[in-house]
Amino acid sequence: MSIAEKFVSMEYGPAPEDSKEAEAWLDRHGRRFGHFIGGAWHAPAGGEYFDTLDPSNGEKLAAIAQGSIADIDEAVRAARAAFPKWHALTPHARARYLYALARLVQKHSRLLAVLETMDNGKPIRESRDIDIPLVARHFYYHAGWAQLLEQEFPDYEPCGVVGQIIPWNFPLLMLAWKIAPALATGNTVVLKPAEFTPLTALLFAELCQEAGLPGGVVNIVTGDGSTGEALVKHPDVDKIAFTGSTEVGRAIRSATAASHKRLSLELGGKSPFIVFEDADLDSTVEGLVDGIWFNQGQVCCAGSRLLMQESIAETLMSKIRDRMSTLRIGPPLDKSIDIGAIVARVQLDRIERMVAQGVAEGATCWQPQVVLPTRGFYYPPTILTNVQPTSIVAQQEIFGPVLAAMTFRTPKEAVELANNTVYGLASCVWSENINVALHVAAQLKAGVVWVNCTNMFDAACGFGGYRESGYGREGGREGLLEYMEPAWFKHAPALPSQSARAAAHGSQQHEKPEPGTPAIDRTVKLYIGGKQTRPDSGYSMEVRSPDGHLLGEAPLGNRKDIRNAVEAARKAESWGKATAHNRAQVLYYCAENLSQRQSQIIDRLAAAVGEKQAAAEVQLGIERIFSYAAWADKFDGAVHNPPFRNIAIAMNEAIGTVGVICPADAPLLGFLTLVLPLLAVGNTVIAVPSERFPLITGDLYQLFDTSDLPGGAVNIVTGRASELLKTLAEHDDVDAIWCYGDQTAVAAAKAMSTGNLKQVWTNEGRVIDWFNPKQAEGRWFLEHATQVKNIWVPYGE
Repeated sequence: MSIAEKFVSMEYGPAPEDSKEAEAWLDRHGRRFGHFIGGAWHAPAGGEYFDTLDPSNGEKLAAIAQGSIADIDEAVRAARAAFPKWHALTPHARARYLYALARLVQKHSRLLAVLETMDNGKPIRESRDIDIPLVARHFYYHAGWAQLLEQEFPDYEPCGVVGQIIPWNFPLLMLAWKIAPALATGNTVVLKPAEFTPLTALLFAELCQEAGLPGGVVNIVTGDGSTGEALVKHPDVDKIAFTGSTEVGRAIRSATAASHKRLSLELGGKSPFIVFEDADLDSTVEGLVDGIWFNQGQVCCAGSRLLMQESIAETLMSKIRDRMSTLRIGPPLDKSIDIGAIVARVQLDRIERMVAQGVAEGATCWQPQVVLPTRGFYYPPTILTNVQPTSIVAQQEIFGPVLAAMTFRTPKEAVELANNTVYGLASCVWSENINVALHVAAQLKAGVVWVNCTNMFDAACGFGGYRESGYGREGGREGLLEYMEPAWFKHAPALPSQSARAAAHGSQQHEKPEPGTPAIDRTVKLYIGGKQTRPDSGYSMEVRSPDGHLLGEAPLGNRKDIRNAVEAARKAESWGKATAHNRAQVLYYCAENLSQRQSQIIDRLAAAVGEKQAAAEVQLGIERIFSYAAWADKFDGAVHNPPFRNIAIAMNEAIGTVGVICPADAPLLGFLTLVLPLLAVGNTVIAVPSERFPLITGDLYQLFDTSDLPGGAVNIVTGRASELLKTLAEHDDVDAIWCYGDQTAVAAAKAMSTGNLKQVWTNEGRVIDWFNPKQAEGRWFLEHATQVKNIWVPYGE
């Protein structure tokens, strides 16, 4: 037999990883673990424990403490007590701690990898070669940020005590994604690992002890969903960072709506894997293996929707089936295994149920001939064809080794299919034509796009989603900002409630003017799609000066008016597609035209706010427009250089269509402060102006009409802010809400947009000095007006 013949006939033999060190570690703890609070181990307050199992065989690994409200309270108190000293450390001192953690992760890398595989079921090759090196990378990277923090973010402070909840698919990596930036920015942490996979988090607690981390800086409380709920609802937690399902993310959003807790959510996905006819199909197939069968498909950004150009679909499907037949499924500690065990029986049942439903809806199921182990939780690699875009397997996250395949004909159709989902976490584009690849990548509604590669991650490159895949970013500069706030904002006083402000200005029931007083006929209209329009309701509201004189009337907008405004905003695509230079020119024209109308606007505005404030609002308004005209072509992204043969292009993208509830107290300047940064980066806007003086609308639409702003880029609907806010928040075609009001208003904005998980940015009911550029202008607003998309592009041979 020739060497070539022997090579073809070779069979893989088992190559098991030795688990004795992990077993010994479990035995040293008596296979029973408490909580890690204040730098020491504590038995659960309720005395309850639950079992964590080895998914490869279903056997018990250890008993884990079930966290209670009392345990969470103890951990939060420990974190709060540790916060002042941790925050007060020099940047270099914090950097040294993170560096020590990185070195300890490397020192114990094999133990961590084996324990991760035993607890989670993923192949040891993935734990050893991907997860653990990335864990160390995150601590190294954020040690660097800790060192540079005061230089790069001089006016920012940490949030305080951060509650973090992580999933079971990447237990230790998700811990590193969250703990490293939190510690680097001076926060203290209470982390709840997933119920199914707590072991590496508990081993990490020992590394914190070994590094000499001060007690209370990192606290780890184990338990089920009720433990996480107690952490989310704890009143002394300043921020919640959650990675997990969209359903739970929605519940967290609802639970935190009435609080000042900052919130970042990394949720589900249904990521498209788009293959064009000029792609290298052999490379594509290998990318697909990593995209959907990596970690048994239990990946939030898994490329679970295969979109193939029709001309190569048959050829590609043949290659995929051939490759699927070579995948090895079995005990995950075997180094020759490609696909390990599903994390738990409940997850296996879900996968089986969803595949069956997909078949019932018309899909064709194909699986390779493979013998699964008789013990443990295993599911074979699966591909579903003849899938309709509306099928459950094309729309809902299966979180298993299941691929749904569909075809397209043109790039435009590919983008439409790819974006036909409520999610927007990640996507892949495969084409040898870089123009096609980048053109499509820019149109995809996803926080990460991999071009001719897949599942590339690095600490320097932000990761996070659009739409119902959540908001906020993990990693990179943008990830750091999730754990900090401007110092002035964090300590700003609370804004008086609307009723308190009304009382301060006297009764809202004003006497009618004396007989013989000339009637004032000043009635403005709504401004929708670049046109003045009458309200659908046919009603208007009186606008009076502080002393009770009638100044005019403003339309009472309603649901239909908001609907029309959203439709107009969506049609104004030309604004977002315009070059930054062209947007800047239009904004400069706005400033020029406001300057020309300066005296007449001051006169009208003075009747509501006084001559001195009116003059200041107009003058600062001109300067603010100039500022954002200047920023329009300067708020650039970045090009990251991760430690691979890739660059990652971090693009600042407009969010889309944004609803804005403007502040009451600065009718002109408040409007311009919020609307201008959104326009500068290419968003379209539906603005509800100051309810106290909505007559400013008449001056604003004259301003926009004479400044070449495309119709629909800005739409203005006057009326009762609380009623219009509800419609904007619940509208599925509004991508974000900016709400600036009292605590009641901002809590309502968060609560009412829970159903569609749109981004909400508010003043948290705090006072903002609209006349102070340090508070009311600049990068802080632009960062909230954009979302970062990272496009990974490989290079070299």
